[in-house]
Amino acid sequence: MADEIEDEEEGTKRGGMLKIILIVVLVLVLLVGAVGATLFFTGFFNKADDVAAEQQVAALEAKAKEEADAVAAAGPQRVTKESPELTRFEYHYKELEREMLANITNSRKVIQVQVAIMTNYDDRVFTNVDKHEFALRSAVLDLLRQVTEADLAMPSFRKDLAMKIKLEMNAVLEKYEDFGGIEEVYFTNFVVQ
Repeated sequence: MADEIEDEEEGTKRGGMLKIILIVVLVLVLLVGAVGATLFFTGFFNKADDVAAEQQVAALEAKAKEEADAVAAAGPQRVTKESPELTRFEYHYKELEREMLANITNSRKVIQVQVAIMTNYDDRVFTNVDKHEFALRSAVLDLLRQVTEADLAMPSFRKDLAMKIKLEMNAVLEKYEDFGGIEEVYFTNFVVQ
């Protein structure tokens, strides 16, 4: 009788364990079926939609690149003033932050200048000036170190120096950004000692 009771307990244990395993397998099958059906109905397995979407993205990227190239090739746009009788351009000014100091050639004197620039183009010119300020300062300092005392005595020295600085700054900007845009250079501080 004891053997029968033990067999009966083992049978119930096996039967209970078998029921749990069947329930777990059934739940897993239902979950996998639900996930598969969801993916199917959302179009996950449809490769034609993926190819069409990739083609549309490629076309949009190509169009955006063409537009960006056209804007870059055109350069900055001039900013116009509202004027009823004629078209006039608006002037924008920017002063470089630090002064520039250089020795005068073959002299004990130094020249110290602070430069402001003027443009009637949009803010991209000032953005480029800020971006390449170190290169612009270097170019201006190279011009200043070539100044001699004889140059200082000339009546048109400041105008000539401003013109040279403008040309040099535009050359630097054209080298790095394909567009200069500086119309005039002004001295806001000019000292020779």
